[in-house]
Amino acid sequence: MLRLLLGAALLARAAGFYLPGLAPVSFCEVGKDQVPDCKSIIELFVNRLDSVESVLPYEYTAFDFCSEKTMKRPSENLGQVLFGERIEPSPYKFEFKKPAVCQKVCTRSYDTTNPTDKAKLDFLKKGMLLNYQHHWIVDNMPVTWCYDVEDGQKFCNPGFPVGCYVTEAGRPKDACVVNSNFNEKDAFYIFNHVDISIYYHIVEHEQLGARLVAAKIEPKSYENPNDDSPDCSGGPKFLKNKHTGVFKIPYTYSVNFVEDKNIRWASRWDYILESMPHTNIQWFSIMNSLVIVLFLSGMVAMIMLRTLHKDIARYNQMDSVEDAQEEFGWKLVHGDVFRPPRKGMLLSVFLGSGTQIFIMTFVTLFFACLGFLSPANRGALMTCAVVLWVLLGTPAGYVAARLYKSFGGEKWKTNVLLTAFLCPGVVFADFFVMNLILWGEGSSAAMPFGTLVAILALWFCISVPLTFIGAYFGFKKAGIEHPVRTNQIPRQIPQQSFYTKPFPGIVMGGILPFGCIFIQLFFILNSIWSHQMYYMFGFLFLVFIILVITCSEATILLCYFHLCAEDYHWQWRSFLTSSFTAVYFLVYAIHYFFSKLQITGLASTILYFGYTMIMALIFFLFTGTIGFFACFWFVTKIYSVVKVD
Repeated sequence: MLRLLLGAALLARAAGFYLPGLAPVSFCEVGKDQVPDCKSIIELFVNRLDSVESVLPYEYTAFDFCSEKTMKRPSENLGQVLFGERIEPSPYKFEFKKPAVCQKVCTRSYDTTNPTDKAKLDFLKKGMLLNYQHHWIVDNMPVTWCYDVEDGQKFCNPGFPVGCYVTEAGRPKDACVVNSNFNEKDAFYIFNHVDISIYYHIVEHEQLGARLVAAKIEPKSYENPNDDSPDCSGGPKFLKNKHTGVFKIPYTYSVNFVEDKNIRWASRWDYILESMPHTNIQWFSIMNSLVIVLFLSGMVAMIMLRTLHKDIARYNQMDSVEDAQEEFGWKLVHGDVFRPPRKGMLLSVFLGSGTQIFIMTFVTLFFACLGFLSPANRGALMTCAVVLWVLLGTPAGYVAARLYKSFGGEKWKTNVLLTAFLCPGVVFADFFVMNLILWGEGSSAAMPFGTLVAILALWFCISVPLTFIGAYFGFKKAGIEHPVRTNQIPRQIPQQSFYTKPFPGIVMGGILPFGCIFIQLFFILNSIWSHQMYYMFGFLFLVFIILVITCSEATILLCYFHLCAEDYHWQWRSFLTSSFTAVYFLVYAIHYFFSKLQITGLASTILYFGYTMIMALIFFLFTGTIGFFACFWFVTKIYSVVKVD
């Protein structure tokens, strides 16, 4: 089994970068484009700008850079819109294999006496102060800024800064440390020039032209004595914080082309991903998780094979009435173990939504492992998850209805309405409030009104009817048959020790599943909030499987101990034992915010915790559902093999 899982991880790593259906584009020199479908002009697209010091991304045009007004922008998918990606055409266009030196793009002029110009300049200064990063795209590939880090390693960042700031004390911030000439106190240095190197690979044995395999950039700052006809000379371009009057910024670029015979088109993302030294930590994470799983499996196996086997053998050998009167342990509660839980309606609704999330997560990660949702296919992961969630209304309705019926519930209309609207409604309300804040801040992550209406239409017109259909079949089917009858009078639960009381058991139950995922969680939070690429879906799928096993085993273990202590209220407890992992996730997210992130500003802080609450709720339902069904299977199994008079 372990060998199979490791094989799956390696397969995902090998196959994760060639996306089926994403065809390579061929480029030829001008005048040599006789080859069909061969382009000679390389277009550069610009994406939204983001920062590790702010949760608010902004569109490229918000900063008043050189922009292309005439061209139509490419259409975004749902996932890109949800993540605030806004890809636009730019005025940067190059002829293939035609180098260019210090080409002027445009000159921006600001007069601080003009309120509009002053607002634009202040916004640009804010972008440099918070270290906002450009994200440029050439041939569907990020333009990277590669620089040396410790131990002679090279780090390739799929973005580069707008500029940087030197404090009043003369301390350079962020990218200002790269150049000793950036030494003017209380000044902003603008990266107004870029050196672009485009690497290409000529396709051998085929007359297909060349394919682009990398695009690297080096941002620079030039004063340019003549702003209207720049020649990329002079010292760095800086803007004093208290500058008044007219200020001009000429934007220029240089481009050169390099042939690289070593990089193939299919593996052109590797140099970015390999510069992120995470793989060793990932293997450590998997080994750490597997040790926890083996420990738990050993415990569960010991209980199943030894203790439980002895219990069943002893209970089934009791022939006389006197022996039966001396029953003890979990057999004692056989007449109450399937008694419907309190608040059965809410539990069934949670389990319906949890089943929907579980199937969605499993299918999304499976597709990601096969390489369909690689970084090259922008927004595909989120689009896939949302579409699956919408289409999986039927299992949610069916599970909620079937369990509610087995709990003896009769308010089936309330049940189906709560399944369709309670959990999705809470998520949507949180998301809507976050969207209002983004609208107010003018961020590109604010979802357009049309997209909001489209998501509501998907929910009300597809997901809700599918939930009703699932619920119809769930209620139509006979209730779940239990192996033992339930007594009419509930049995009194004896005084419990500290360890078998509900709360300590629930708190302990979440520790082991969280221990399996916390390293992976660090990388996931990094990819969301620190804008790092996440591509190790093979590892993530392994961790997902390990999490399911750990949640199941930890819940079964604690469920057995509680039944032995003659406490038969296992339904809510099994759900909460496993779902308490979400509370640890929330605590970790708070720790991550204060220890790892440099986020400033009230709006960004509210957004961070607002989105974290959505993730915690989804995780709560997902893990709780795993715990409940594992325990349900265990209880049904043990009471079906014991003889009850």
